[in-house]
Amino acid sequence: MDDEFLRDLFSSLPVISIRRMFGGKGIYSDGRIVAVVVGDELYLKSDDQAAERYEAAGLKRWVYPRPGKTPITMPYYRLPDEAFDDPEVAADWIAVADAAASRASKTGKPKRTRRVRKRMA
Repeated sequence: MDDEFLRDLFSSLPVISIRRMFGGKGIYSDGRIVAVVVGDELYLKSDDQAAERYEAAGLKRWVYPRPGKTPITMPYYRLPDEAFDDPEVAADWIAVADAAASRASKTGKPKRTRRVRKRMA
């Protein structure tokens, strides 16, 4: 999927950026990752709340294979095929992913602050 196609698909979000990552692409909105492209598949960000909706629709979850090790189940679900042809359907699913990304950013680990040591005189 080329960047122009992804920008059109994610046009329901005010601002997006697309970055290369581990052989694929990450799609970001307001600095939060909302989707990834792995191979030729587009997966939307999930959390416990969004997963219920994705699973109810029968969407496929991204599983990252690891040779000789247990595969890792990632918090992303495949965008349904009909969303590629219908901007309203795409916008609905993208809103679910954006909400999951927003919730994740609010519960993320706090940033580390650097401690300044006081010198004794």
